[in-house]
Amino acid sequence: MNLIRDFLDIVLHLDKYLGTIIQTYGLWTYGILFFIVFLETGFVVTPFLPGDSLLFAAGAFAAIGKLNVFYLFVLLASAAILGDTVNYHIGKFVGEKIYESENLRFIKKEHLMEAHRFYEKYGSITIVLGRFIPIIRTFVPFVAGIGEMRYFKFLFYNALGGVCWVALFTFGGYYFGNLEIVKNHFGLVTIAIIVISVIPAILSFLKRKKR
Repeated sequence: MNLIRDFLDIVLHLDKYLGTIIQTYGLWTYGILFFIVFLETGFVVTPFLPGDSLLFAAGAFAAIGKLNVFYLFVLLASAAILGDTVNYHIGKFVGEKIYESENLRFIKKEHLMEAHRFYEKYGSITIVLGRFIPIIRTFVPFVAGIGEMRYFKFLFYNALGGVCWVALFTFGGYYFGNLEIVKNHFGLVTIAIIVISVIPAILSFLKRKKR
């Protein structure tokens, strides 16, 4: 319960937390953001880390001169691509036997199976589409690796999805994050970003329940 409360507190006040990090660590902030994005995309045990909202917040701070938006874009796109690459190779190493395992200590099997169904439905383009859906984003490259998708094919979609994802939210934060209405309701904006991001997964779940 405390973990959920702390997570919600970070999401609702992400602007304040990021502002404190920038004041405390200066240029090291770029490294911290790189590490968070890399972890969120690179390991199936860390889907809870902020993704979309963190990119948006970073872009908003770039708009007021606290960060450089082009450095952010290059570094965070690299982190996203590298993270998915690591995740892919972990999935390749683990193999299909993970679907049969009932004792997955650090992985929620329903998340894994949801990503698997998503991948089966949309094929290779899932690597791009999945970028924009929290949790699914973390599991899709893992599932691609399990399914033994050819690496260079995966790399193409991985790079395309990583660049589009980071560009959308970072430059979105840069151009809209400094608006007065956004600054005054930043917590609600980050929640809205998360809710909008998960709508496709919710609709997919409801359609399956209906069938």
